[in-house]
Amino acid sequence: MIKVKTPGKLMIAGEFAVLEPDYKLIVTAVDRFVYVTVEDAKKNSLNLVNFNLWHLSWSYKSAHFKMPKASKATRFVEMAMKITYKYLSENNYKITPINISVKSELADTKGRKYGLGSSAAVVTSVVEALLKKFMPEQYTEMLTFKLASLAHVITQGNGSGADIAASAFTGMIEYTSFQAEWLLDAYKNSNSISELIEIDWEYLSINQLTLPDDIQLVVGWTGSPASTKSLVNQLRKLKETNVIDYKRFLNSSEEAVEYILKGFKTANQSDVFTGIELNRQALSTVGKRAEVEIETKKLNQLSISAKQSLGAGKLSGAGGGDCGIAFIPTQSDENELKENWKQHGITPLNLTIYVK
Repeated sequence: MIKVKTPGKLMIAGEFAVLEPDYKLIVTAVDRFVYVTVEDAKKNSLNLVNFNLWHLSWSYKSAHFKMPKASKATRFVEMAMKITYKYLSENNYKITPINISVKSELADTKGRKYGLGSSAAVVTSVVEALLKKFMPEQYTEMLTFKLASLAHVITQGNGSGADIAASAFTGMIEYTSFQAEWLLDAYKNSNSISELIEIDWEYLSINQLTLPDDIQLVVGWTGSPASTKSLVNQLRKLKETNVIDYKRFLNSSEEAVEYILKGFKTANQSDVFTGIELNRQALSTVGKRAEVEIETKKLNQLSISAKQSLGAGKLSGAGGGDCGIAFIPTQSDENELKENWKQHGITPLNLTIYVK
């Protein structure tokens, strides 16, 4: 039996800007997971525990993947399997019948997502499990990342791949995106999945980072899920209608991320906190320009409370709800910050940076 656990993610800084070539984002893996098990079976079957879907059948014959009872609930898993099986077949790996089970803890008990990259972690975990099952000696994180990114972008139609990077490589990462439009075009023009995996992904960069010892990360959930796709579309409209404001946002985001990176590399608290606040301001401002509420009242309050704890806070991800993050000095009282959040309807989440 193959068992895989893949972490969720939190965006730290550089949201939205990462969708443009060469603009940096900082993302971290966190210790909530998607679990996948793969075991030999007499016939292929799939279990999606969170959706209470059991023993779904599929077939892979003559390079064609088919799932008769496919649905919205299965679409990310289905594409992850389809892309990975095609890659395995192209490279002449023997494929045998399996039972695969997927279970996620990236939502609350009512199924509400926290914004931890649930679909990305699911895709990554399925790809990783299949590679470790059928080609364990040749498995690499980069192979998982590229196959998962392709499957996710095909399914979703957009995305930076940063959440996939966090799930595949773990830890905290400085990231620039391969660009979804480029990847989809390259996929259409490639002769095989293997050819696409082997070429250089022009805009992509992935570098590991380390949080300074005197800074702690604290995470709060606003209780409201956000629609990343909708928010991204609103920002895209701003790019088309107000190039000057959009470019100003990109420059502000880049400045903020550079402050944070400098602070990480020199262990300078002040630079990290300055960068987080600058990125908060940039995201809040561009949201107003695009006439969309990226920084909600609760996310704003989360940041105010972080300042009171001598640090800085901001939304994480697309905004409009979901999670916010705070970086505060280790000597500050984490529990005091969490109590402040609770008084304003923000739920502290017991999350830490996860490194495999």
